[in-house]
Amino acid sequence: MSDASITKKAIAKSFKHILKNKNFEKITIAEITAECGLNRQTFYYHFQDKYDLINWIFYQEAIMVIRKDLTIDNWDTKVLDLLSTMKEEQHFYQTTLKDIDGTEFQNYLFTVTKEIFMEMIERLGNDRKMNPEVTPVTTQQKKTFTAEFLSYGVVGMIIDWAQSGMTQSPEEITSSIKDIINGARMFAVSRYFQELTKA
Repeated sequence: MSDASITKKAIAKSFKHILKNKNFEKITIAEITAECGLNRQTFYYHFQDKYDLINWIFYQEAIMVIRKDLTIDNWDTKVLDLLSTMKEEQHFYQTTLKDIDGTEFQNYLFTVTKEIFMEMIERLGNDRKMNPEVTPVTTQQKKTFTAEFLSYGVVGMIIDWAQSGMTQSPEEITSSIKDIINGARMFAVSRYFQELTKA
């Protein structure tokens, strides 16, 4: 691990520790750096401000968990890992997604889930078991719309779960998300068979 990564992690750890006992708006850069034995100049060398720090934490501790080696075949395990990470750092995620603008986290998550849905849609479309002459014609625009629609639903579930106290377990939320994705697959297959019977 590089010195820069070690420093960033130390800053992030100090920030999260202070956040447990103090309102975000009242936390100063001086407090964060004092907590980890650094100076303000070091903080600004790595981050523009507190929001930049939060977004770095989002990406490093959550999005990288789900993005690393993510495939359509292991996405449910990755989502469970993500939700488990969020649960372990419950106060941080509840605070940042509820009381602070967590848009960047939502954008990260949306991008990742959209990629998975696009892969799923492409895989269904390229299934050699489906006769290309009767498979419904799907434009790239329709594929993108469908992937985005499903992504908004999944991201919405995760954000709502975090903001409402994470009362359900990560396993329960992952199971609900699997139901959505399996439902989407079943819908796609049913459309295929409807077209097949018309042919």
